[in-house]
Amino acid sequence: LRCSWASGGGLVQAGGSLRLSCAVSGLSFDDYAIGWFRQGPGLEREGISCVSNHDKFTFIAQSVKGRFSISSDNAQNTVYLIMTSLRPEDTGVYHCAATAEDFGMGMFGVDEVDYWGKETLVTVSS
Repeated sequence: LRCSWASGGGLVQAGGSLRLSCAVSGLSFDDYAIGWFRQGPGLEREGISCVSNHDKFTFIAQSVKGRFSISSDNAQNTVYLIMTSLRPEDTGVYHCAATAEDFGMGMFGVDEVDYWGKETLVTVSS
């Protein structure tokens, strides 16, 4: 994403919470869905959540359902990933991403990403 900053990562104990922020510029939330991907050590990149203002839905992957949520602040052009009850397996590099593709009502894939944001590292200790 142009001039996008993912922030809010850090070290947290298991059971703790973090809020990741993705500040976006140059893209309209009406035209682009914004999502979060993560990649744990030795694992494939995983799409975990997205929000589409155009189609008016949010998606949460099964692996984080009930613990993570996503929200957008249109006035601030910022998307938040709220992570609670964190587990060591949530450790990884988190990226926000944007797509203008028509990807249905689920999570858009890596090959559908138009723009990647900067990464932030989340480490959950046991």
